[in-house]
Amino acid sequence: MNGATNHLNFDAVVVGGGVAGGEAALNLASNGYKVLLVEKELSIGGKMIMLSKVFPTLDCAACITTPKVSEISRHPNITIYTGSEISNINKIAENNFEVTVVKQPRYVVVEDCTACQLCEQACPVSVPDQYQYNMVGRKAAFIPFSIASPKAAAIDIESCVLCGACEKVCPTHCIDFTQEVQTLQIDTKTVILATGFKLFDPLMIPRYGFGMYKNVITSMQMERELAPTRPFNTVLRPGDGKVPDKIAYVLCTGSRDATVGNPICSQICCMYSIKQAQLLMGALPMADVTIYYINIRSFGKGFEEFYQQAKGMGVNFVKGKIGKISEQDNGNLTLRYEDINEGILKEADHDMVILSVGVLPNKDASAFFSQDELQLDPYNFIYQTDELVSPARTSIPGVFVAGTASGPMDIPDSILSAGSASSEAISYLINGQ
Repeated sequence: MNGATNHLNFDAVVVGGGVAGGEAALNLASNGYKVLLVEKELSIGGKMIMLSKVFPTLDCAACITTPKVSEISRHPNITIYTGSEISNINKIAENNFEVTVVKQPRYVVVEDCTACQLCEQACPVSVPDQYQYNMVGRKAAFIPFSIASPKAAAIDIESCVLCGACEKVCPTHCIDFTQEVQTLQIDTKTVILATGFKLFDPLMIPRYGFGMYKNVITSMQMERELAPTRPFNTVLRPGDGKVPDKIAYVLCTGSRDATVGNPICSQICCMYSIKQAQLLMGALPMADVTIYYINIRSFGKGFEEFYQQAKGMGVNFVKGKIGKISEQDNGNLTLRYEDINEGILKEADHDMVILSVGVLPNKDASAFFSQDELQLDPYNFIYQTDELVSPARTSIPGVFVAGTASGPMDIPDSILSAGSASSEAISYLINGQ
């Protein structure tokens, strides 16, 4: 059963609460516009808030993101809907959009929750923790992660057994199982799409053994192992909990590969792999780290120096494409690859393999529009109609794109893109007046 409310009015709706969406919302709000920020996850901050450090400066990602997220959360001109998705955007006229938002129940009154975690301790149900990329478990009553915003509990109703244990221990009685799905009608003058990207699923490359071999993990799982809010006290391989000695990175997993439908470079994989390799050298000084690559594309400011720094630290770089990964009886892994420089097939043993997964388009935004067509580019990212002069413009006037919704880019470029989108939106609003 759906609960419905009257129409709500905002100057702008920003879809996506990651680094680009948050920056765009903050820019608009700081210029006096009323903004609705819609985020499908239970916390704003996107993928950046889950990272360890950023390249090439090795600044703490959470230290950068958390103050920004706090500023967004406290801004009087920004209203945030988490756990919410767009079901439809209808352009009525210029400066007049009708947006339908479906808000899922959290089963917790956020304003009353003190994040004491007593409900989490009392809950008897354990399920894989999607915020730790399924490496550990969480309870059905849980706080998404320690620096989430809002920092409030949520009930995973699909896993909940309705035992009532969480309700009994909650000191503020903020758990409410009567909450329903809300369908909200929003009137707005402009829309910014900051729907971000999806990560390549390495199950699509069976020869790498992801999902079959426990010690083959993704780069995002390793990111969580290196982050301050990590699931373990140190870097461990999932198969047996041992500290790895020989670690391999397989670059271009799902990038520059037409056979899996993604022929373009994801732009960030080389550098985040090199970043992780440097962090691993610090965390595990005795470990050997090898990066298997096609080409190192260190194109940004300070990137080449960062690459050379990793070489100087002892990271091994092998130019070769991995053909197959197989598992040994002890859980170690054998990588079969072509050494491009020598032109021969080789094999190497490692006890842990990280697949550097690429960036895929998030095609959700194209389904938002029932009457107007949101044009996509040949790679299914949102099409920029004037990429050089007005990169935020889309095929629908009044709808702008920010961040990786328009293509792969790193964090600084996403923030610049958000600035462009918010500036274009403000110009559109002023012209409409």
